[in-house]
Amino acid sequence: MSILFSPLSLRSITFRNRIFVSPMCQYSSRDGLPTDWHLVHLGSRAVGGAGLVMVEATAVSPEGRISPDDSGIWSDSHAEAFAPIASFIREQGAVAGIQLAHAGRKGSCSLPWLGGGPLGMEARGWQPLAPSAVPFDTGHPVPRALTLDEMDEVEAQFCAAARRALAAGFQVVEVHMAHGYLLHEFLSPLVNHRDDNYGGSLENRLRFPLQVACAVRKEWPEELPLFVRISATDWVAGGWDIDQSVFLASQLKEIGVDLIDCSSGFAVPNEPVPFGPGFQVPFAARVRAEVNIASGAVGYITEPAQAEQIVATGQADAVLLARQMLRDPYWPLHAAKVLHADAPWPNQYLRAK
Repeated sequence: MSILFSPLSLRSITFRNRIFVSPMCQYSSRDGLPTDWHLVHLGSRAVGGAGLVMVEATAVSPEGRISPDDSGIWSDSHAEAFAPIASFIREQGAVAGIQLAHAGRKGSCSLPWLGGGPLGMEARGWQPLAPSAVPFDTGHPVPRALTLDEMDEVEAQFCAAARRALAAGFQVVEVHMAHGYLLHEFLSPLVNHRDDNYGGSLENRLRFPLQVACAVRKEWPEELPLFVRISATDWVAGGWDIDQSVFLASQLKEIGVDLIDCSSGFAVPNEPVPFGPGFQVPFAARVRAEVNIASGAVGYITEPAQAEQIVATGQADAVLLARQMLRDPYWPLHAAKVLHADAPWPNQYLRAK
């Protein structure tokens, strides 16, 4: 029996398998509103057999976007626009999820296929926010260091986004604490240079990200799962690392987080990341083993046997696929055939099974 295609239950939600679509920015929104592109992109992955389909990093405020073309959920209009997408995902038998994010100092950038560089005010840009007034890289704007009142506002924005996600019909919310965006910026000593209660020691650097996660957990219904994506290491000496990530995961478990989605890197430019097949799986394995919390493995997972091995050996409870899902929206159906597992096909496609 394939473990990859066995169900996974977290709180009241049962995922039909352990293949999750990782949140992937599409840079195709208008004023944060999803478009037909999102319906087709996300809907086809649900049709393709994934257990969870996660919407891209979705900004909790306009200045929380990476680019002016990112999706957002800072108003009721955004929730209304997402509702038919979440409904379609659920109708196909997948669980609908959304990642809530704030880009922090890495906001106000152009599209990746246009170079991804920083945008000036004259080009739809804005001044980014961060824990400290330290730019991401040479040529990037100096972000405004958040005041305590502004931090309270950001926390409230995450809570409001969670309420709107529920109204839109999502069943899973993931808080983004990875990839050098705002909450990861508080965690990493490479980025956080504050001298108040939110900087310096590990306890202080954890304080704001944990406050946000705790507030979202209280806002999000008790019967629905809450995920957190982390960068398990900065890949730089003196930065955030796996030991600190294990401790963070233990604290997140205490406040009711259900799964730790283990990615890595991108807090600072030019990190020596050792990209390769399954290179981040050991992080998910260690978090799962030492904290006794469900974990998700992500990064260069491309082959059915590889994904099966990760969950069958208990290194993670689920795999999150990104690039491979872009290449093949029906990867789960094809993987089921390779692994001799039974995966339900849409009735409309049964003639091709």
